[in-house]
This record gives sequence, C-alpha cells and structure tokens, in this order.
Amino acid sequence: MKEIFRPRENGNGGGSGVAPPAPAALAAKVRTLAPSMTRSMQRVAEAVAGDPAGCAALTVTGLAKLTGTSEATVVRTARLLGYPGYRDLRLALAGLAAQQQSGRAPTITTDISVDDPIADVVAKLAHDEQQTLADTAAGLDTAQLGAAVSALAGARRTDVYGIGASGLVAQDLTQKLLRIGLIAHAHSDPHLAVTNAVQLRAGDVAIAITHSGATEDVIEPLRAAFERGATTVAVTGRPGSSVTRYADHVLTTSTSRESELRPAAMSSRTSQLLVVDCLFVGVAQRTYEAAAPALAASYEALAHRHRSSPR
Repeated sequence: MKEIFRPRENGNGGGSGVAPPAPAALAAKVRTLAPSMTRSMQRVAEAVAGDPAGCAALTVTGLAKLTGTSEATVVRTARLLGYPGYRDLRLALAGLAAQQQSGRAPTITTDISVDDPIADVVAKLAHDEQQTLADTAAGLDTAQLGAAVSALAGARRTDVYGIGASGLVAQDLTQKLLRIGLIAHAHSDPHLAVTNAVQLRAGDVAIAITHSGATEDVIEPLRAAFERGATTVAVTGRPGSSVTRYADHVLTTSTSRESELRPAAMSSRTSQLLVVDCLFVGVAQRTYEAAAPALAASYEALAHRHRSSPR
C-alpha cells in the first residue's frame, strides 16, 4: 500500500529547481491556474495577461497598487505561475509583450455571439482550438509525461477513468493502446471503475481524466488504484485539484475561456486529446518492435473488412 500524499504542484518553479515558464507559456499558465487562485491573485493574473507590456514596466509596488492588492499577493502570484520572484515575472512579461508586438503571440479573441456569421464561428473556433493546443503544449511537463509513458509501456494493464466528454477521451486512449497490443480498459461507469480499480496492483497503470480535477466518480477509482500500488496519472486542467492527491504523475491541460456557446468541455476535450496522443506516440516509440506489427495487423484487418463488405 502506498502512503497517501500530495505530490509537488506541477510546474511551480518557486524554489523547486524547475525552470520558470518561457514567455510564450505565461498566458497559458494564467488561463490554467486562474480559476483556482484567490480573488486577489486572480486580479494580478488577469492584469499581467491582459497588459503584459504595461505590467512589465511596473514595480511590485506599482502592480499591487494597480490591482488593489498587496506586494505579498503579487509575489505569491508570480511564484504560483512558476517564477522564483516578481523580477523573473517582469522579464517574462517583457518577452511576451515583444512577441505580441511582432505578431508571434496571438491576442485574446472575442467570444462567439449568437448572431455571428458561420464563417466567423469557424474562424473563432479554429483560433481557440489552436490557442488551446499551443497553451497545453507550452505548459506540459515533459518529465512527468516521460514518466507516464514509461509506466504505460511496461504496464501489465491500464485502466482509464473519465466521465462525459472526458469519457470519450478515455475511450480514445484505450482504443489506441489496444491497437498496439496493450491491455487497456476505459471506464465511464463509476461502479465498474471502482470494482476494477481494486483489482489493480504494482505494475498496472490507472489514468484519471478530469478537467476540473474534482469529479468524484473519477477520483474514487484513482484513489483505489493508488492505494493498491498501481502507478497513477491525472490529466487535468487544475494542477492543484483533489485528483492530484492520488496521482504519481500530473499532466496539465489548458482551455480557452468558457462562454455561453463554448462550454469548458469543448476546449478541455481538445487539450486532453493532445495529451492522449502524446502518451500514445510515446508508448508506441518505446514498444516499437511490438507496436509496429500490431498496428500493421490492425490496419490489414480493417482493410480486409472493407474489401469483403458488400457495396
């Protein structure tokens, strides 16, 4: 049995030896972490994301005054975003401002409105999807990803838990793993998830997919798997959420701003699928000698079915 503990918060560079996020990743960190911040810290985060050039010119005292907070709150926000101190955050803000001015960093788009022409809907959704993918890639901890890939590549069996839109992502991952000859199961029924989780042990892998990190129907089977010695992975948009208490490895996803016509489930699914694809490709690389023939066999089976089906 494992001792229950909470792992380090993913991506927090304050004193942990982890390199601070690059300027391009700053906006992604703000979007990912802002919902879990205190209201005063949110004001600081929103200010630096909304006007990086203006905030880069401010001292810690100036930013505290601008946001109606304290210097301590500004410093805490900088550290939560992954910077050792405010000076490092100012440097990142200056870099982000330079990227935006050169056109290499996108600005925030407007929400989709009820009367938008369909062409505008397509353009806005495409931009948001691209931004979500870029933010997720920029904020993904590759050390955590590599560790999760290693565990999956050597697993006796993998169980994946997800509810709703996250359940579809769970099915996508298991189907991919099955096609390269690995044993994998997706569980969207909470009762089946728990009864299967208690059968796991060391050498198995359990993956929980939850944007909020607070879905009890996903947390409970992950906890059961964790306590029985399985390697556990959380794919979540909230790196400090409840699900991470039972995760050996945390893979953080990003989302675009939620709106009336674009619920969080839409953009979170996009970022989750990117993480799932990274996991699958990583595992296929590690197990290439077995994965390549298995993929070839599955392609041939599908091709044969297509050739033999009546037209």
